[in-house]
Amino acid sequence: MKRSKFVVLIIFLVGLNACSSISQQSVYAQMGGQQKIEQVVDNFINEIEFDPVIFEYFKDSDVDRFKEKFIEHLCNLTGGPCEYSGDTMVQVHTGMNMSEADFNRGVDLLINAMTKAQIPHTVQNKVLAILATKRNEMLYI
Repeated sequence: MKRSKFVVLIIFLVGLNACSSISQQSVYAQMGGQQKIEQVVDNFINEIEFDPVIFEYFKDSDVDRFKEKFIEHLCNLTGGPCEYSGDTMVQVHTGMNMSEADFNRGVDLLINAMTKAQIPHTVQNKVLAILATKRNEMLYI
């Protein structure tokens, strides 16, 4: 009887250790690393292309530069090894006068992009929480 309780205790402790190591991983690692970041950004660009409201904000953009800088930024913000070398969010969004509704619509497109990349919803929530810190740097400027 003592042996079986010991085995259950060991299994429980190993399970706790596995859970804590997952929570200690960067969001970048939880997403799946560089390949998943790139997949999310590609999906996001596709989502934008087919959304007439959000596309208006991007129609004159250099898509290749946007892709490169968004990959860098998302990688950096989520704890990946990337250095972000782009402009600040204020610099990028000044003059767009993006409304809260359009911002939220963009978030929905990003959620779609992450879902298509098979990012788990718990990890998507972590990504969105990180990006939410940039919200005021994008709206109404």
